[in-house]
Amino acid sequence: MQVLQQLFSPSVLHTLDLIGIFVFAISGALLAVRKNFDVFGIAVLAEITALGGGLFRDLIIGAVPPAAFTDLGYFVTPLLATVLVFFLHPHVERIQVAVNVFDAAGLGLFCVVGTTKAYDYGLGLTASACLGLATAVGGGVLRDVLANEVPSLLRWDRDLYAVPAIVGAAMVALCLRFDVLNPVTSTTAAVTAFVLRLLAMRFHWRAPRAWHRRSTVSEE
Repeated sequence: MQVLQQLFSPSVLHTLDLIGIFVFAISGALLAVRKNFDVFGIAVLAEITALGGGLFRDLIIGAVPPAAFTDLGYFVTPLLATVLVFFLHPHVERIQVAVNVFDAAGLGLFCVVGTTKAYDYGLGLTASACLGLATAVGGGVLRDVLANEVPSLLRWDRDLYAVPAIVGAAMVALCLRFDVLNPVTSTTAAVTAFVLRLLAMRFHWRAPRAWHRRSTVSEE
């Protein structure tokens, strides 16, 4: 992982990964509580949400066994989020805005790290950007599927989520193309995705639906 090692020291990258994993796990655990899942269901949804995108990326690029199975911290962190939500979910719900902010930060970080890691393993720029997107949003898709929900990034009535990750991943790919990826430009890409997600939540930005849509199906 030459490019990643140039951008971040191993300790910094590991810490950032764990923070992102923890916040994503909280969002999965909270959905499980809303769905009235038992403690096992809460733990499963927390683990899937936190690690699903990274697992998918690592399996695709051949980084096996995935980091989630070689680093105990990656597995334990979602369990800590499970315990927190299990006992304190009313309090966690009250700070949902703060959780959303950290979730947006995790989105920005993971789309950058995912794109860079895929490129390190020999994928082209477009494929790397796609896996950067998958890293950022894959866990959320798996979470919604397991909870019998239409995935949030497919719903027109949800604030933009995938688009900020696409922008961040595309910025990284362009920086790689022109050999200008460094700590400053990678941080800029992550911050751009983060800010776009915050603006989408603040102003309820949504992706357009089909042009001149004429559907007789009632909207849900």
